[in-house]
Formats: sequence, structure tokens, C-alpha cells
Amino acid sequence: MSFLPISFEDMNEKGWEQLDFLYISGDAYVDHPSFGHAIISRVLESEGFKVGMIAQPNWKNSEDFKKLGRPKYGVLISSGVIDSMVNHYTTSKKKRSTDLYSPGGKAGYRPDRAIIVYANKIKEIFKDTPVIIGGIEASLRRFAHYDYWDDKVRRSILVDSKADLLVYGMGEKPITEIAKLLRKDVPAHSIKNLRGSAYLARYEELPAEVREAVDSNGSKNVAVLPSFEAVQESKKVYAEAFRIQYNEQDAISGRILVQPHGDRYLVQNPPILPLSTAELDRVYALPYERTYHPVYEKYGGIPAIKEVEFSVTSHRGCYGGCSFCALNFHQGRVIQKRSQASIINEAKKLTWTQGFKGYIHDVGGPTANFRNVACEKQKKSGVCKERQCLHPEPCKNLIVDHSEYLELLRKLRTLPDVKKVFIRSGIRYDYLMLDKNDDFFSELCEHHVSGQLKVAPEHVVDRVLKMMGKPKRQLYDRFVKKFYEINEKIHKEQYLVPYMISSHPGSDLNAAVELAEYLKQQGYMPEQVQDFYPTPGTLSTCMFYTGYDARTMKKVYVPKTPKEKAMQRALLQYRKKENYHLVVEALKEAHREDLIGFGPNCLVKPLRGRSYNNASNMAKPAREGNKEKNPRGGNKRNTDRVEKTKQTRQENSSKNRKQSSKTAYTNAKSKSSGVKNLTRKKR
Repeated sequence: MSFLPISFEDMNEKGWEQLDFLYISGDAYVDHPSFGHAIISRVLESEGFKVGMIAQPNWKNSEDFKKLGRPKYGVLISSGVIDSMVNHYTTSKKKRSTDLYSPGGKAGYRPDRAIIVYANKIKEIFKDTPVIIGGIEASLRRFAHYDYWDDKVRRSILVDSKADLLVYGMGEKPITEIAKLLRKDVPAHSIKNLRGSAYLARYEELPAEVREAVDSNGSKNVAVLPSFEAVQESKKVYAEAFRIQYNEQDAISGRILVQPHGDRYLVQNPPILPLSTAELDRVYALPYERTYHPVYEKYGGIPAIKEVEFSVTSHRGCYGGCSFCALNFHQGRVIQKRSQASIINEAKKLTWTQGFKGYIHDVGGPTANFRNVACEKQKKSGVCKERQCLHPEPCKNLIVDHSEYLELLRKLRTLPDVKKVFIRSGIRYDYLMLDKNDDFFSELCEHHVSGQLKVAPEHVVDRVLKMMGKPKRQLYDRFVKKFYEINEKIHKEQYLVPYMISSHPGSDLNAAVELAEYLKQQGYMPEQVQDFYPTPGTLSTCMFYTGYDARTMKKVYVPKTPKEKAMQRALLQYRKKENYHLVVEALKEAHREDLIGFGPNCLVKPLRGRSYNNASNMAKPAREGNKEKNPRGGNKRNTDRVEKTKQTRQENSSKNRKQSSKTAYTNAKSKSSGVKNLTRKKR
């Protein structure tokens, strides 16, 4: 099997005069099942449709959009794996210089708000051809939504794109049904009852059931949301609307959702039913080339393939319930898993792939150790609307079992030519700690960690963790202790690399200082810190914009000013020289001058000649011979010391990460052995 056609020459080789569907992608063309455009196009191909690919067309003119001609049935559009605005801009709204999903990793191959730009261009060129939008950008912007980059509430992307239909979530089923209906000459504007799809219609065009619900402001099967105009006007109403959306994203219990936009109505049908194991196996067994199109070789390829080239997706869905994650809106909370046979077969193919060196980089999904549905109830009644499976406390009906996943990993480890199977897609440590059987935890440490295990506590202050939908700090501390106990038992020196988020809703300066103290106690400073990024479709973004927790409708503190966000970020990297003044300013504003000094718990030292009048921070007296106001003056001792310090810093710069991890390892090991950690601040 070859790549899909990207030119008329390719179509001629296949003997095609016209495409059935044209796919336009904001990403470069990578025929790998980690890329949505590859899956959707191969699924349609398997149903007998002729599909061509135009990746990253030049949107400033029409020529690229015309190069495969007008398709017979429709044009499919996605912006790529990531929302185009997230792809283009940092949290501080600065333009990114790189794009891992573009040739050579260079930015500039796609426009801002790619779906809107592409769809409007297609409507201009092929006026009567149906346009169907999908992917992450369409999914998370299907309702009226807060847009961080414009700092305002925008209309549904269906309105601005002028598309005929929107497919949300994982689109194999709805796009196949839509394609078959279009092949039967069913007009796109009359397709109004498919799960996993959304559309715009005027009142008289609505199905009778929806029209009746609009008249009565809701019904058993239809929920009517506050209008675009209402959520644009009131932040509280926005939060109330989001809560309804959030609670109705289940295939079994979810209702049809309707949101008025002017004189039209956005209608979202319920999500698709979860794919069966057999259906998911078929999707991943399609004849993917598993790499980027050779046309990109001259640019150095597509960097994004490196992360997934030797990885295997084992399942979809996540019931972790993190507030800052959009998976609830995209993949859903119900786990859909592939069979072990399907995964093992794909792993065998990896061993035959050029460049394979014996290492499978990942076997997982959104959360690696969620391989089964959370409970039996989900299969019959769907997920609970008013509570999460793990937060604030684990549900009593939660099934905790790693045995099947462990069995799969054991089989993969024994495959010929496989030296090591790693897990990189993330372990949910609270679920892991609920398992009374330690076999998985032990084998995880012994066989599936490449020296460092990445985990995501995200914060350590319980009031912030509550806003994040994450477990309390006490549980994370228990996990850390157990991790190092197991590694000591198996005689391995391995480390944890915790991911932390700064400036999340609920985190004030005091919480950021407490997190910095924790990092100090652990002897760890993250090389990179993720500021909270308000992306469309998440509960945390709703908190950020409205100041309300949509789950409870209680107000929540939100750090919004660039200055405070910079201070919170700097506190997490308090050792960095360039952060010194921000850290001092943050500590003073939080009334924590006790952390400026020479004591073992202090985050930074005071500037020369400055005192903050706290006895606790003066554990280290000033040294004689260091009294000159100007350290660069004529005192040779000072000059030698400055030069020696510079040299030492340069020599140690490459060792910082490992040393931090070692210190954390030593601290945790001491705690697990019952040795008092003298650096831990008593509160």
C-alpha cells in the first residue's frame, strides 16, 4: 500500500479521474495512526472511497486548494493534532519559532485559526461542495467558547467556518456514516441525526423533537443552553452553560445540546457509542505507512514522528478527570481498548521497521495504566454526571486492576528483537496506589522505566489540587516513598521527574511559595515549568475566564496579570539567576521574607548590604574579607572568588538535572528509612 495521492500525477497512477473526498490538513502529511488525518483517510479508503490529501496548503491564494480538483462528495478539514493557536503561540502569547508537525520543524506553514481559513477558502472555490470539519480544533470550539488569544467569547467554529457539518471526538464512525449518506445523494444540510456530529440550523429547519425542546426550554432528551449572546454578556451564565456541556458528554446518558446563535441554533448530537475492541483493532490494522510522506525528506522530515515512531497506542479515553484536560470533550471518559493480539502484532511490525533498535518507546494512551472501564455501571448506564471516578475521592465502584496490562507488557518484553518496553504516556499514581497488589508497580520500576519516571502531581497545595481535579499531596508523598523503596529493593537508582503547573486557577502567591518550598525540600528544580494555558474546552479555562468553578458555581481565585504569572513561574525556578528579583518581589508580596537569607530553608540570599530582619534567615554569618561594597574592586581575594565561581558554574551546568534528581532520591530514601530529613521545614 502506498501513500494517498497528493498530486494529479498520483491520481493518474491509480487511474483516478476524480476524488470522492479531499482531505485538507494543517499538519504535514504523516501516514501514522497517531495522526487524525491518517486514521480518517485510511478508514474512508477501507470503505471504498477515493481520498486525496492536501497538507498545509498556501492559504494566501487558491492554487494549492485546486491541485487535486473538485471532489465528488465533500471536503474534510482539520487543523492538525494541536489547535492551531496553541501550535503558534506560547502561554505568554509570544509567537513560536518552531512547529514539530511541519517540514523541518519550522513554523509558518499554516494560518492562525486554520479551520476557519481553510473552510472559507474552500467555500469560495468549490461553492456547492459539502465541507465537514473535525479534529481537536473543531471539537473543542463547537460551542460558544472563551478564546484566550482574543480574550473574548467567540461563536461556535461552525458559524465562523461556514462548514456544513462538524464531527467531534474520535471521528471514524460519524465520518463513515456521513460519507455513505453523501454517496447516496443525501444533502449535507439534511444530515441531522448522527451521533458525534454537530450542525447549524434555523428554527424551521430543526428536527421536530429539537424544535419542541426549544419552545419549552428543554426536555428529557434535549438540553437548551444559554445563547451565545447570553454567555458573551455574563461570566456566571457562561459557567452555567459550561457545566451543562461538561455533564452531557456521555454516549449513553448524554442529551442533545442546543445553543442559540442569533437566528440560528447550534445542535450537538450525543457522542458516538464507544468503539468495541474489534472495531478499534480494525482501525489500527489499516495499512499505514507509519512515517511522513517522502516529499518532506529534502526539508529534514517531520520532527513529530520521532515521538511516536516506535510507540503503540493501546487504548482511548480517560476517566482521570483533570480540570485542565480536554479529553472529556474529545475522547470521553469510557476506556476503549485494543486486544492484546492487535497490540502485539503492531509491536512485531515495529521490530521490522528501519531504524528500530530494540526499544518500544511507549505502550499506552491518554493515561497508560487505564486499560479497563472504570466500573461495570458505565457499560449500561454511562458515566456519572455529578462526580468523577477518582476525584475528590475514589469511587467505591472503581475497578482497580493492573493484571491485564501487566500481562500485555510481559508478552511484549518477550518478543524477539525487543530489548526494552518503556511507558512514557504517563502513569496515574493515585490509581496505582489503590492497587493492593504491588506486582505492576514493581515490574514498572524493574522493566519499564528508562532511569526517570515522569509523573504529574502538578502542585502540592491541596486547595489548588482540588481545582485541578488531582489527588491530595499526602497521596503523592506516599507514592514517592514507595517508588524509592521499590527501587532500593531491586537495586536500581531511578528518579521521578514531576511535572508542575504554575498560575492555575486557585493558586495565589502563597500557594506558589509553598510549592517552591516543597521543591527546595526535595532538592529539585524543574528545568521547564508549564504556566497554565487556557485552551478551549477545559474546566480550568472556564475557571480562568469566569472566576467560577463550574462544578460548584463557587468563586475561585485566578492569577491573571502577567506580573503575577511571571512571579509564580519564577518561584518554581528560584535558583535561576535571571529569576532572582522576581522571586524576591514575590516573597515580599506574600510576606515570606523569612525565605530570603542563608538558612537551610531559604530560597534565595539577600542582596549585598540588604537585611530583611528575620533571625531565622541569618543562619550563615557574613564572612570576613568580603566587606567591599564593590566585589569587582581591587581586592584580589574577591576577584579570584568571582572567577572561580564562574568556572564552577560552567562545569556543573550539565550536571544540574541529575544532581537534583539524586538529591530528591536521597531525601526520599532517607524518609523511607525513617531518617529525619533535616532540610524539611517545620510548620
